[in-house]
Amino acid sequence: MSDIKQAQAMLRMAHRDLNALRGMQNAEVFADEIFGFHVQQAVEKGLKAWMCAVGITYPFTHQVSRLLVLLRDAGAEVDAFWGLDEFTIYAHQARYEEGHVAADAPLEREHLIQSVGALVSQVESEITLP
Repeated sequence: MSDIKQAQAMLRMAHRDLNALRGMQNAEVFADEIFGFHVQQAVEKGLKAWMCAVGITYPFTHQVSRLLVLLRDAGAEVDAFWGLDEFTIYAHQARYEEGHVAADAPLEREHLIQSVGALVSQVESEITLP
């Protein structure tokens, strides 16, 4: 049985992180670690909202891949979102261990905002906000 109220609450939180991302496009003001953290948070909350909507009790984890596997195993179409798993590292390590994330190239912020927005839109198709 789904928990639509919890799904809606988690989706509202995912929206807040997505809106924060939209406001963090200036890399000179917001470090990649901060931006990446909000990517991870929006994804985690979006996936947990989706899980609630389809009746899965989500685990206490920040691991995006674990959430994706649980959704996939329940029959959800998650293939488009596997690339967001790389942001699991931003949940802890990248925020508290300087230099933990390789700085080969800056994060592609506009692309990431679109990817997170696509996830949030997918979850919205599963539930409706009040």
